[in-house]
Amino acid sequence: MDLALLRTFVTVHRAGSFTRAAALLGLSQPAVTSQIRTLERQLGRPLFLRRARGVTPTTTGDELAHKAAPHLDALVEIAESGLDDDSSLRTLHLAGPPEFTAERALPALTELTGDDGQGFTLRASFGTAEEALDGLAAGHHDLAISTARPRGALLTATPLCDEEHVLVAAPRWAERIGPDTLRLKGAPALENLPVVEVHESLPLVARYWASVFDSRPAASGAVVVPDLRAVLSCAIAGAGLAVLPRYLCAPALDQGTIVTLHEPAVPPLRTYFLVVRTGTLALPHVARAHEWLRRAATSWF
Repeated sequence: MDLALLRTFVTVHRAGSFTRAAALLGLSQPAVTSQIRTLERQLGRPLFLRRARGVTPTTTGDELAHKAAPHLDALVEIAESGLDDDSSLRTLHLAGPPEFTAERALPALTELTGDDGQGFTLRASFGTAEEALDGLAAGHHDLAISTARPRGALLTATPLCDEEHVLVAAPRWAERIGPDTLRLKGAPALENLPVVEVHESLPLVARYWASVFDSRPAASGAVVVPDLRAVLSCAIAGAGLAVLPRYLCAPALDQGTIVTLHEPAVPPLRTYFLVVRTGTLALPHVARAHEWLRRAATSWF
């Protein structure tokens, strides 16, 4: 059986789409379709059922993928690592949100970049969850940290940790509201306060309002800057209220440069996922980084 046909088959199985698989393989969609039809003729059975959106594997297709994929991944590992199998020369390409990756993931992973014979070099890129997952699917990254769980079989996600979101502001804003006003009035007590956010749509504030107050924020962004660390700096400077991950603003809270405006009984949480292309945990450097981050995350929150 032609290994090229099996490689195309496994890619389609994981991508759930001829179009997506063609992009990943650098082939045209007709070429991918032709290769799958050739493999189906050789086996005498259909491997996929064509749907309006993508394809779903038949029982035969699932069985073949289960048997073939690990061996193909092992061959890729041999080809990529070379005959010397010097894993210290491998490079891990990581993608994730700038703040969490910089504050949590990178400090943990730098412990694996030594010359102990099991380390790797590290390259990181920042972006949105959509950008990180698209880059991972296209083969630009080995490992992605995302707040969105991907769908389909192409990518495999593992919950990493939950972060708590807190509503904060400089002390003068808390004094203006008063200690009991927010508890008694809820969200309306905050309507006239300026907001510092990462996007015009106020994603963090809107999520907090929906979870805690069961409403939508009435305010608009006074300062919009696409980095939570900058949001924190602006909040400390008194630009307005902000919703931030507790781990990021904990030092400022301890120092009193910002204060929490509200302590809900059930704080809003956001889950981070570690995401890889299905099958690539067979690669030692990806597996080691994946496991190292999972262990490190147990002490983060």
